Amino acid sequence: MRRTLLLLILVAVATFGWLAGKGWRDARLDAADLSARANELISNGKGWRMLGPVRRKWILAVEDPFFETHEGVDFTTPGAGITTITQSLAKRVAFEEFRPGIAKLRQTAYAMSLERVLNKEQILALWLDTLEMGRGTQRWMIGFEAASIDVFGAPPTRITDDEFLTLVAVLIAPGRLGMKLDDPETAVRVARIKRLIAGECAPLDHSDVWLDGCSQAS
Repeated sequence: MRRTLLLLILVAVATFGWLAGKGWRDARLDAADLSARANELISNGKGWRMLGPVRRKWILAVEDPFFETHEGVDFTTPGAGITTITQSLAKRVAFEEFRPGIAKLRQTAYAMSLERVLNKEQILALWLDTLEMGRGTQRWMIGFEAASIDVFGAPPTRITDDEFLTLVAVLIAPGRLGMKLDDPETAVRVARIKRLIAGECAPLDHSDVWLDGCSQAS
């Protein structure tokens, strides 16, 4: 029994090590293509600059508060949840189909490796361009700017604050939350985000990605 248990432990450790190593190596192999793609987005004004400095702070406050300083993972910041922006990007560029579970290990290793071969602005540009945004006027939308144009008729730099925060709000559950300003559940989340970025509240803990700490009752 002890030998069997030891064998199982060794197999598990070897599997975890292989997945982590593969994620780390894959990011290095993908780095040149991803860097070129990010630089093109940025040079065409479709990267992080389309947010503007104030709205950039807003989206980071909601999606990944310590994005500027962490190295791909964040286990402690209130509201950060289990997936950073870099891990979110890794899920879409490193997997044909991401399935939660053991794949999280490869995703995390890929993200940590990506942080060492791309800069923060490149990572943010790629993330914005690959985001799943939900269903628009006629189709499922990919990309923050594409969703802004599809739903509100203008790029993120030319829409209202409420429209921008609606785009941010749906990121947590694009298949569930409606993109329209009058969608009740989305309106609740937008209101919570407004209180968060105004400094009137804070997430309850690391896992409070729905911002219950910013509910009206609080």
